[in-house]
Amino acid sequence: MNLTQKEREILRTLAARYMEIATLPIQAEKRDLWKALNRMKMQRPMVAIDQLPWNELNTDGSLTCQIEDPFWRGIEWDLRSTIYKWEHFPVDMVVEPWIIIPKAISSTGYGIGVQENTKATEKENSVVSHQFINQLQNEEDIQKITDIHLTHDTAKSALWMEEAAEVFHGVAPVRQSAGMQFHLGVWDYISMLMGVENIYYEMMDRPEFLHQIMERFTQSVLNGIREANELGIHNDTINTCHCSYIYTDELLLDFGQGKGPQSQNSWAFGLAQLFSSVSPALFEEFELPYIQRMAEPFGMIYYGCCDRLDDRLNIVKKIPHVRKVSCSPWSDREAFAEKIGHNLIMSNKPTPALVAGDTLNEEEIRKDLRRTIDAAKANGANLEMILKDISTVRHQPERLTRWAEIAMEEVQR
Repeated sequence: MNLTQKEREILRTLAARYMEIATLPIQAEKRDLWKALNRMKMQRPMVAIDQLPWNELNTDGSLTCQIEDPFWRGIEWDLRSTIYKWEHFPVDMVVEPWIIIPKAISSTGYGIGVQENTKATEKENSVVSHQFINQLQNEEDIQKITDIHLTHDTAKSALWMEEAAEVFHGVAPVRQSAGMQFHLGVWDYISMLMGVENIYYEMMDRPEFLHQIMERFTQSVLNGIREANELGIHNDTINTCHCSYIYTDELLLDFGQGKGPQSQNSWAFGLAQLFSSVSPALFEEFELPYIQRMAEPFGMIYYGCCDRLDDRLNIVKKIPHVRKVSCSPWSDREAFAEKIGHNLIMSNKPTPALVAGDTLNEEEIRKDLRRTIDAAKANGANLEMILKDISTVRHQPERLTRWAEIAMEEVQR
């Protein structure tokens, strides 16, 4: 074990604070509120905050990792970041009463990597501009795409658990992750392999070429899903999917109580953000047939991200096992609330622009949140609001604390 005595004490101190949080009665209360939402009987809108500009938040040094070993540094980061979120903007987050240790799972990926030129807008900023170099220009290039193959080093997984049990003995219980959660947003990866503009041209000039590309990627993903089933490494106990809490009566019944590490007991998420700029008909042609096949093996699906979906919800509803659908800032939220129905969850994404301006306009934040809540209420929609994709808070982390306070006031209104 590559830990000094000082590093062990750092981990144990963090774990003790983590367990203080995780054993609070409010964790079970929040779990039950999420379960009510996820069974379509919302008691109130739920709120989460994720995907943060961490480089701007470490004003007090509490997020500075001190452990050298990469594996244990990852555990340290998980503890530090969880504690920070709880202490500064907990909203409806749920902290489970044990420390999660990962499994030693490896993936070959698609066999083809992104080539790009990048430019950061400022040193260590999370905002980076990308110029992608087209890797898929002809049918020969499609052969570069390989099936996803997975391996699980069971001996290493067992060793990690043994060491974790020793490090945290008497301070915190440890549990091993059930495995991996599948990202079915294949088009977002293709966007990086080709560049979005090139894809748009191919939709007009060589639509069959794009279908060949997507078919090959779909086969690759399906192979990965099959192998994960054979290895028993689908994560049926993780409590979030795409930043949303997923406690349900059907799958994740309680803290850590899944139904087995198979795809049919697990969530996956899909998205195809570049289709925001094309018609619903093209979305139906180029995304639906493939996401339907990839989603079918899973128990539940979260669909969408920053893409506009209010104008194509009728198509999204054809995705097997879909339970939550993203209502991004680009969607007409009133139309979305009207069309989503009572059998799906409206997963709204409040605009992060309101915490990124020259000043924090609390009135605009409240107005924005209230507009969404009122739209959902008028249509009887089950609503969650997830503030995410936050690129900057102008190095003022207190903005997130204030946003969280306003959001909780509004959902409890």
